[in-house]
Amino acid sequence: MKGKLLVTGATGFLGTHLIERLLAAQSPRLRVLARSKTPELQERGVEVVEGSILDESACTSALEGASAVYHLAGQVSRNPDDGAALYKVHVQGTSILCRAAKKAGVERIVLASTSGTIAVTESGDTIPDESFPPPLKLIGKWPYYTSKLYQEETARRECQGGPELVILNPSLLLGPGDKRLSSTEDVLRLLASEIPVIPPGGVNFVDVRDAAAAFESALSRGRAGERYLLGGPNWSFETFFAKLSRVGGVKGPRVKLPERIYSFAGKAVDAFYRQWDRTPPVDRVSVEMGQRFWWLDPSKAERELGFQARDPYETLYDTVAYVKKEFLSQAVLS
Repeated sequence: MKGKLLVTGATGFLGTHLIERLLAAQSPRLRVLARSKTPELQERGVEVVEGSILDESACTSALEGASAVYHLAGQVSRNPDDGAALYKVHVQGTSILCRAAKKAGVERIVLASTSGTIAVTESGDTIPDESFPPPLKLIGKWPYYTSKLYQEETARRECQGGPELVILNPSLLLGPGDKRLSSTEDVLRLLASEIPVIPPGGVNFVDVRDAAAAFESALSRGRAGERYLLGGPNWSFETFFAKLSRVGGVKGPRVKLPERIYSFAGKAVDAFYRQWDRTPPVDRVSVEMGQRFWWLDPSKAERELGFQARDPYETLYDTVAYVKKEFLSQAVLS
């Protein structure tokens, strides 16, 4: 692919790590579509087109002369009230970008989705892979995951007949550099002793640096029309919080309630706080998500993309170190 390489969402958590890898590869054709001028990228020789993926003219300008696109732009939110905004960014924005890419003759799009569009179960008895059907009854309650599933379907529809589409589905991204706390907010809350009880479900996480390496690889090695789950260890939340607490040197939550009581208590607390127009310590959506198992099988990405998940303790250590340095005051840490 000889044309420009366009990256959307380049200033996000995953995007910044992918950009670093592309710059390290000394790519002379790197361009980003960003909502601000991002002089720090321009100073490093990256071409910046200012605009939004919701702006057709900005997308057209950004795609001129491009042969491939990393589409990482998105919004992360557990707030049910953000449903319309999430749909607009993920679905409408992707539709605009893909249509413009087709007109521009782009050869390939690598789309960032989430493992939550397929890899979430009620009990954890099954470890989903890419053949697992979307669990619509579960994710239909959560606007973020619903909008991401619709995003995938929209991209497939718009890319019929070209460009080639490869979808990557990383689990919870951890590691250093999450400036907006888009993925690491729960780590901050645990370090600040704001997580009161242990959820009964299970979690999977992946180091953002390993995910970025898989995205870089997917441009040339990913099979057109395929999706790839990216993830590390499948742990219960009890195990996850225990290990994270040890790494962080804090006392984590010790109380583990039966699932039925956990659900009732969480909803009751959420309702009580919202009645007085206050932010609850644990919101209803987080309670519901904590009851599920977000486990996955990344074997396909390992075989076809060369994906490798590093030692999870390295990820936890680097995440904690970054969050402490950037977000926790010395008073909190003492």
